[in-house]
Amino acid sequence: MIRHLIVAVLAGTTLIHEGVLQAQSPESPVVTFNITVRGQRVGQENVTLTRTADGWLISASGSQGGATIFTIDKFEATYSADWQPRSLVIEAQSGTQPVQLMTLTTTFTETTATNDAMQGGNKTAATHTVSPRTVVLPNNFFGAYEALAAQLNGSAVGATFPIYVAPSAEISGTITAIAPQRLQTPDSIVELRHFSMAMKNPAGLVMVEVSVDQKGRLARVAVPAAGIVVLRSDLSNVMTRDASYQNDADKPAFIPGIGFTIAATTTAPTTVSATDKLPAVILVGGLGPSDRDETRFGIPIFGQLSADLAKAGFFVVRFDKRGTGQSGGRVESATLQDYADDVQSIVSWLRSRKDIDQKRIAVVGHAEGAAVALIAGDRAGGKIAALGLMAATGQSGRDVVLAQQQRSLDRSSDSVEEKHAKIALQTRILDAVVKGTGWDGVPMAMQRAADTLLFKSWVEFDPATTMKKADQPILIVHGALDTEMVPADADRLDALARARKTKAAPLTKKVLLPNVNHLLAAATTGEADEYPSLAIKSIAPAVATTLVEWLNAVMPKK
Repeated sequence: MIRHLIVAVLAGTTLIHEGVLQAQSPESPVVTFNITVRGQRVGQENVTLTRTADGWLISASGSQGGATIFTIDKFEATYSADWQPRSLVIEAQSGTQPVQLMTLTTTFTETTATNDAMQGGNKTAATHTVSPRTVVLPNNFFGAYEALAAQLNGSAVGATFPIYVAPSAEISGTITAIAPQRLQTPDSIVELRHFSMAMKNPAGLVMVEVSVDQKGRLARVAVPAAGIVVLRSDLSNVMTRDASYQNDADKPAFIPGIGFTIAATTTAPTTVSATDKLPAVILVGGLGPSDRDETRFGIPIFGQLSADLAKAGFFVVRFDKRGTGQSGGRVESATLQDYADDVQSIVSWLRSRKDIDQKRIAVVGHAEGAAVALIAGDRAGGKIAALGLMAATGQSGRDVVLAQQQRSLDRSSDSVEEKHAKIALQTRILDAVVKGTGWDGVPMAMQRAADTLLFKSWVEFDPATTMKKADQPILIVHGALDTEMVPADADRLDALARARKTKAAPLTKKVLLPNVNHLLAAATTGEADEYPSLAIKSIAPAVATTLVEWLNAVMPKK
């Protein structure tokens, strides 16, 4: 059979069969899968999984373009109730003029697969030894993965499956990792499990990712090395987003921005009078693409914080940054100032609501998001009543970059000369980012990563300048073990905030949380390499209690 998307035609290999679980898939209607290669859509497949009187039927049709035109006229794979393959029938064609017709009929026993194939007028026949309940995955026919998805459901890391690449040979696929994912579509929440699988063939391992929904149905197939993604159409909607955390009182909101819509989640107090006007808090995530939950290393920082703030009586807004998740706008043209404009749009939206107290709206930013909060506070004036700066920088973005690199080099085994060379190169890059010239001799990959409007705005950001213009009360919350924005940053911010010539300066408060890292979570060392191994995937309770106490003090109900 023609192969242009997944694995090469394979020779036989020894199988390690560990058994297969029963499927949980019900009879289902036709579902469509969109096929992309390196971000370019090349086709689609319409797939039906049907529970028959004595087993399962997978049928599919569709087409694929790109380098090779490929049309599926008929695909039917039948299995017994416990997923023993019985038959496979394929009718397909490739090319345009002349068209090459391809047919394949395969019949199975528990230990054999007998193939009769024809391609371009050439007939071939072959019989292979296979394992009981082998999963039939001919190249290019993604609907076939419904059988694998149904059997993956309930499996654990280390489980190995026999896979028959019809009409060529049997290989094995072993689960190497399993990860959960929650997607919010315009209609519902979809719970997925991602199975990473190592497909063993004579040429080496091919890594394949298979995602399965809560009903045991196929949601996604991906071959990262080839840039192939096959995604179910209901999950391909531009309004689909990762929903890593969900509070009972969460509600979606779509807020008018400047030329696009900002997608957000609001969390309201559950025990409040309908006549009360609520204080509000806007949560602003860190630098780069950041979704509304600000999930970092399994910790949904804003998802958890919003729940705590809502329980304390605050109306909370957390949002997808522009160009991320369900929000419109473009990431590549965004700056810190643009993100501050988005915050101001949310402030305006809150002020237009009858249930919100216009005089009690606070903005709380985490990490680089604190810089955005500070800029928004400077611009919005009296429309923002208070600012919270969590794990924020007290020095310029340029100095932060150099300090973080120096810390990394201090922990490395590089020679003194190598360390000096890297610092010199980083300094050249920072100079070129600001000036727009001086890129000669800088590796192209480094230039592409650094020569962006967002990074330029970060390098040029200096809280000492912006702080002078912000006239709100300011809370500075910092982890004592923060190694990305070190505790000295909190000291600098505190000094800058108290030096302001505004009535709000004396309301400045700095809180240093012991045994807390940059992610606002309990830690032992605080180093970035500790993040993946943190035992407790939640923010420290003191973060929310500190914030609530201070907000109630500086934004009292009147």
